[in-house]
Amino acid sequence: MFVGEAPGRDEDLQGEPFVGRSGKLLDKLIKEELGLDRSGCYICNVVKCRPPANRDPLPDEVEACRHFLDSQLGHIAPRVVVTLGNFATRALLHTTEGVTRLRAKTYPFGDAVLVPTFHPSAALRGGGLVVAEMRADLVRAKRALL
Repeated sequence: MFVGEAPGRDEDLQGEPFVGRSGKLLDKLIKEELGLDRSGCYICNVVKCRPPANRDPLPDEVEACRHFLDSQLGHIAPRVVVTLGNFATRALLHTTEGVTRLRAKTYPFGDAVLVPTFHPSAALRGGGLVVAEMRADLVRAKRALL
């Protein structure tokens, strides 16, 4: 299960998470590092609708959507949850630490493990090093599945 922050413009228009440029990169990395396509994993967001001006969701917006995410987690019952970026990582680990400090490790998450990694949009901006770190995190997620 992959968890991002909130829908962007493309996601809002199509009603599906990660369908824009970030989604194309995520699909590629999932395929290359996990050997899966979208049918083999579940992708969602912490907040279910796009915040105005693409700003970070506010705490009350996160709280208003939390039961949806909790329901998704309960229905999917993933063995591995990969958080994409600071926002999702902080929300699910209940921390103020950023993904840069938290990535490269796995964390207990109920009956699953949680693997933090960068948001694909950060990789689009940050280039090869960020993509390489995301790949390493997805290899960590794959090992947790075995």
